[in-house]
Amino acid sequence: MLPSAVVRELDPDAVPEGRRPRRTARDWAVDTCCFLMVVLLYLVTAVSLVQHPDVPEGLVVADGVLGGLSCLAVWVRRRWPVGLAVAMIPVGLVSSTAGWAELAALFTVAVHRPFRYVAWTAGATLAFAPLYYWLRPETGLPYVASLVFALLLTVCVVGWGMFVRSKRLLMMSLRDRAHRAETEARLRAEQAQRLAREDIAREMHDVLAHRLTLLSVHAGALEFRPDAPREEIARAAGVIRESSHEALQDLREIIGVLRTGGSDDAAGGRPQPTLAALEPLVAECREAGMKITLDHRVADPGAVPASVGRTAYRIAQEALTNARKHAPGAEVTLRLTGTCGDGLAITVTNPPPESEAPPVPGSGQGLIGLTERATLAGGRLQHGTTPDGGFEIRAWLPWG
Repeated sequence: MLPSAVVRELDPDAVPEGRRPRRTARDWAVDTCCFLMVVLLYLVTAVSLVQHPDVPEGLVVADGVLGGLSCLAVWVRRRWPVGLAVAMIPVGLVSSTAGWAELAALFTVAVHRPFRYVAWTAGATLAFAPLYYWLRPETGLPYVASLVFALLLTVCVVGWGMFVRSKRLLMMSLRDRAHRAETEARLRAEQAQRLAREDIAREMHDVLAHRLTLLSVHAGALEFRPDAPREEIARAAGVIRESSHEALQDLREIIGVLRTGGSDDAAGGRPQPTLAALEPLVAECREAGMKITLDHRVADPGAVPASVGRTAYRIAQEALTNARKHAPGAEVTLRLTGTCGDGLAITVTNPPPESEAPPVPGSGQGLIGLTERATLAGGRLQHGTTPDGGFEIRAWLPWG
């Protein structure tokens, strides 16, 4: 299992061997700036050490060599932050030019390690400070003032590093939360689509059962009454052909959405609404207090296929429900137009809510289900706000 981004960024040693991430361009820039700053302070300290009259030349050379090697060691501070900081404590005790590299290592520990590592390394550094200033007293600076300066410098470096660490942790936590929120939203949307598909499959199950039963009855009549009149045989054959065609059409719609795991709800045999049930739906909503303008311009409502009418009914029902929840008191316009061959168009529009009552909160999953229904029926559905602040749902279903 790969470690999280926070662990990879702030605790490099937690990444197993072979999976260590490479330095980014930002890492190289930061390391280069840190190295150059340490080298600059090293040169300043080395010059002052050379000009010191009481320091032997051999000690100056040894101090400079140790300081130079310490500056080069800054490049491995990300890989071994604690080890480098511990190694720099005795080196900084005998080399004044290595003190700046020691502070850089301490800063790296504060950025990349928990507080317990920082406390131990900073405490050890401060514990050797009195011995260092006793062996190498600063010219023109009292002993106590030197210790206070070392304490303040160490506290500033550690505090700065811990501030950087806390800021990175916060940013990565927010990024991780945003990623989890996006993942959860996607999972909720997928679940809503799955539930909508299952609901469509249940409805189609009832329709297929009805059509196949009708087909079986007429086929059985032809089998047991081969001497029936020619007109009756022709009528039964026409019913069989039409029922078979409709059953195949319904089967094509559900072939990719059957996802139920043996639920018993599909066996209810309840009647399914069609386009003819739209006007009773509008009347029921009006009785509940909604203001609805119905503009029904379908050329031949009786010729609309049952599957198309059922989908149109569900779209209108969900749109009216959304309008009642989110725009209470507003007048809703329901418009249906279409002819055989051109398709069936459904438009539901509502202005901004007129009532001061707060709208009922919704999750938006109903619109996902409507889009799924329209797509499975071979049509399309769009929704969005209008220029005046209202809301509109536009759907088109094939009819031909």
